[in-house]
Amino acid sequence: MKTVLIVEDDLINARVFSKILTKRGGLAVKHTENVEEVMQIAHAQEADIILMDVSLSRSVYLGKAVDGIKITQMLKADPSTASLPIILVTAHAMEGDRESFLKQSGADAYISKPVVDHQAFVDQVMALLPTG
Repeated sequence: MKTVLIVEDDLINARVFSKILTKRGGLAVKHTENVEEVMQIAHAQEADIILMDVSLSRSVYLGKAVDGIKITQMLKADPSTASLPIILVTAHAMEGDRESFLKQSGADAYISKPVVDHQAFVDQVMALLPTG
């Protein structure tokens, strides 16, 4: 079974995503906003894909406040985690933001909150899951 790691500081969003992914996608889900834990899970290959909230108001790593863009950059810069697919999730979807977020972070895709079309959301996650 494939595992999605949800990095999200809003528990309601995390619950909604978990429910959609487990019920519709048949996926296993982990959730954390703790950056050390995100790094551990990524390095231990305990997740097949990450849903990364862009804003992460409370996350700190090595003493510095970090957001989803920064965490994605760190994962993508590390050869051992670079191939892990990351989907950015953000509520601040202005025209042009999408491209700059993707470019800045190196993420693989982008989903806007709120997620209205649950099936499209699952399809997007499934499409990026590594096969095999």
